[in-house]
Amino acid sequence: MTRIVNFAHGAFYMVGAYLAFTLTERLAGTWGFWGGILIAAAVVAVLGALLEIVLLRRIYRAPELFQLLATFGVTLMVQDIVVLIWGPEDLMGRRAPGFRGAVEIMGQLVPAYDLLLIVLGPTVLGLLWLLFHRTRWGVLVRAATQDRDMVAALGVNQKWLFTSVFALGVFLAALGGALQIPRDAVSHSMDLRIIVDVFVVVVIGGLGSVTGAFLAAIIVSELNAFGILIFPKISLVLVFLVMAVVLVIRPYGLFGKAEGAQRTSLGLSIRPWRPFTQAERIAVGAGVLVAASLPLFLGNYALTVGSEILVFVLFAASLHFMMTVGGLASFGHAAYFGLGAYGAAFMVKLFGAPMEVALLMGPLMGLVGAVLFGWFCVRLSGVYFAMLTLAFAQIAWSIAFQWVEVTGGDNGMLGIWPASWASKPAAFFWLVLGVVTVGVCILRVLVFSPFGFALRAARDSTLRSEAIGIDRRNVQWAAFIVAGTFAGIAGVLFAFLKGSVFPDNLGIPISVDGLVMVLLGGIETVSGAVVGAVVYKALAIWLMSQTEMSKLILGAVVVLLVVAFPKGIVGFLEDLRHRRRPASPPAGFKAAKVEAAE
Repeated sequence: MTRIVNFAHGAFYMVGAYLAFTLTERLAGTWGFWGGILIAAAVVAVLGALLEIVLLRRIYRAPELFQLLATFGVTLMVQDIVVLIWGPEDLMGRRAPGFRGAVEIMGQLVPAYDLLLIVLGPTVLGLLWLLFHRTRWGVLVRAATQDRDMVAALGVNQKWLFTSVFALGVFLAALGGALQIPRDAVSHSMDLRIIVDVFVVVVIGGLGSVTGAFLAAIIVSELNAFGILIFPKISLVLVFLVMAVVLVIRPYGLFGKAEGAQRTSLGLSIRPWRPFTQAERIAVGAGVLVAASLPLFLGNYALTVGSEILVFVLFAASLHFMMTVGGLASFGHAAYFGLGAYGAAFMVKLFGAPMEVALLMGPLMGLVGAVLFGWFCVRLSGVYFAMLTLAFAQIAWSIAFQWVEVTGGDNGMLGIWPASWASKPAAFFWLVLGVVTVGVCILRVLVFSPFGFALRAARDSTLRSEAIGIDRRNVQWAAFIVAGTFAGIAGVLFAFLKGSVFPDNLGIPISVDGLVMVLLGGIETVSGAVVGAVVYKALAIWLMSQTEMSKLILGAVVVLLVVAFPKGIVGFLEDLRHRRRPASPPAGFKAAKVEAAE
């Protein structure tokens, strides 16, 4: 109902598990155990309500992707907070009183506690149905889901309605985490594990359908269970294959409504770009020259860090082009970054090609992946498009992880080193700077080309663009391919920078990092991705070298920047400049003034 893309939902699940562990250990007896479970969920619900009041209310009017960025910052903070309070070791909860045995069903022993959870699922669904259909609060929630403005016109206080809905969702998330402690270890990584499955469940079920989410949860759980038993080789990818198939066949999920799938983007609010002025061109050229002079002053470590930052500048710029010019918010852009890295690794290790050939041929894997995946993805829009990109990225990651004979699995592919002329940090930095500068310039030229204008037209109005002969799918598919190719180039440079390639290069964390860089810099200017990548990556690397609580500080900085600069760093500076610039009078006003003087 609140339309929040809440990346922190897994964090509430994790905190519920940690609090339940502490309370059940300190409260004795049967009542103490079950009471500790409920108290933990209630406490986390209160914390969630406070988060909604303090943070989310301030950014409800911001684009939804900025809400994702803010909740991602909260997730980073919570990860370090739980380590600070409970330590880094996994914690094993006690067995549930009264449910410590097993029941024999069809010759198999099934834990009694699992049977309790099986009964609890539909019970919670039934209670939610009664709450939504038999109470005044539930009627208001359903009404606000369909038409917020009408509910506000009737005098309903939407702020507290949103807070109550958010608190209920957080309570259920924390309850789910608390109920896991008798059957799974409590760890500080369980938030990211669960949040991906939760996004998959909601998208398969269809946005806005609680029943759809319940049935999709059953489907995903059964696939996870039987995939390991029957299809162990594809168990990691099976759920995402099913999600991809569902979205291709039914683009709005099993129980979602078609109109919910027609949104062109995830709340992107973009004003028209303008080409650089002469002064700005000079400033950019001077900035590149300053960067090129850095090897004369910096040491090898600083140059290596600088090369990594430049690689992610190109990666973020490619994602920015697809997101803001094309209106396509991708949650799986790391797929093409990783495919480019593996393309370079294959050229070097399997074919013995030199670095120069790998630089040219490696990005072709990113291009091929973008051609294949993009053909399916551009048939969707909004969050469904984003989740299908995530599905394809996870499919690529799973193949790289499990195809050990070719990719090396989680051992990776090692020994991917630059040629002798580029082996020194200074020489490699100049190489990366040159490639990234050319890449960003090409992307900027495309923004202001006829292709870029056609892409922006398709983003802003599908019907009008099609009426003048622009094929939305083909134009967006071409943009997807362009973005994937440049991400592949960034991946090739990253492979030679690190000297190795791992499945993590295709993983969700890199995709999320790309989103954070674009949103942090600002989506309303082409240079936003460059600034966001430099600020975020430099800050992340520096904090990791300075403190063990780097995620806590980085998350706090991200949240602060979202609240203080909801349009991103560059967007804020642009607004500041426009406010300071005096408004020029209309041309007609000047002519009239001259005539009056004469």
